[in-house]
Amino acid sequence: MNKNKRTKGKVPVYAWSSETQGIILSSFFYGTLISFVPNGYLAGILGARKSLAIGLLMTSLLTILIPFAAAQGVPCIILTRVTHGIFQGFAISSLPCFWRKWAPPLERNLLCGISTCGALLGNFTIFIASGFISHSLGWPYIFYIFGAIGLAFCALSFVLIYDDPMTHPYISKSEKEYIISSLPIEVRPPGWSLPIKAMAGSLPLWAIMIIEFCYFWIFASMTVSFPTLINTMFYFDTRNNGLLSSLPSIVSLITIIIGSQLADFLLSRKILSPVMVRKFFIVLGMLPGAALFIAIPYVSKYIAIVILILSLVMNNLYATVPTVNILDIAPRYNSFLCGVANAFATLSQIIITTVFGFLIGQDPLNGWKTIFFLSAAIMLIGMIIFLMFGRAEIQDWAKERTDRTTRF
Repeated sequence: MNKNKRTKGKVPVYAWSSETQGIILSSFFYGTLISFVPNGYLAGILGARKSLAIGLLMTSLLTILIPFAAAQGVPCIILTRVTHGIFQGFAISSLPCFWRKWAPPLERNLLCGISTCGALLGNFTIFIASGFISHSLGWPYIFYIFGAIGLAFCALSFVLIYDDPMTHPYISKSEKEYIISSLPIEVRPPGWSLPIKAMAGSLPLWAIMIIEFCYFWIFASMTVSFPTLINTMFYFDTRNNGLLSSLPSIVSLITIIIGSQLADFLLSRKILSPVMVRKFFIVLGMLPGAALFIAIPYVSKYIAIVILILSLVMNNLYATVPTVNILDIAPRYNSFLCGVANAFATLSQIIITTVFGFLIGQDPLNGWKTIFFLSAAIMLIGMIIFLMFGRAEIQDWAKERTDRTTRF
């Protein structure tokens, strides 16, 4: 029996501390953390379509079960969210496999940007609808409704999504020929022996992983913790909170599309080399974003909200850089390395949600100031590392081999 449970009307309310809420929020990311790397490997073997279907089905069912798990107590809700995170890893790890077979090189930024926008659109929809659903039906229906929508999308995925253009029954012959002719010709299918030592010693690869960590540190601080920030620091009610919390996602949709198109334009016109395009967007996104974070504690609440949204907008200018850069330096190990990158992204989200819960529980106002300064420092460090070590050519350890020697 949950001792922290009480009811408000017919809706259960749980008196969890800020520290407990931080642990519950981060528990989802523990599940994704332990699953991304093996799921990235398995996605390359099973195929992206099967991995996506498994992930969608299980995460949708577990979403529906969240209110029931909460009623059983903190250990049960944590276990449910960890399991939820594991199966979320299946869905997310499948996406890089699609780009290797579906995305022409000069359209990769835009296509990866559209995919990222799908996640942001989901956040926007949930944020803008959850406040109204909670007020009219109660918070459990947020999970029931969106879990049911997830099941519907899972069914659609079997009809509309295929591993590669050759097996898709609904696209035209000319589109198939265009996609296939634009992709690099592989000497042979990529083997599943991995050059782990070479990967571990690759500075360009480490630069990508650090950028992924930095991006999701900022992304999580806005999407996961922004509603708490609106309540604890700016004192808006739940309905306005839902509307305000949706703003970063919807503004970022526009930013990612514009940034992705600009990146592809610079590449197609040969205005900048691939590595300079990657570094240009890193600086454009991270340097102003860090400055904006430092300014937040010293302005009024309305200006602070505008600055928060602008900082996330700047952050999303380089949202597609890690995914596309992995395709630049190691296309044949794309699914596995994107799984590793996702693990770095998840690690940042685990740390930030736990840190948020601790700092806000101690002193909300000063806690947020510390978070803003820490986030700015992380962005600047990540930017400097990528400028020093970022590359965009295929690395020696990732090049196609004509021999079949197993490498460890």
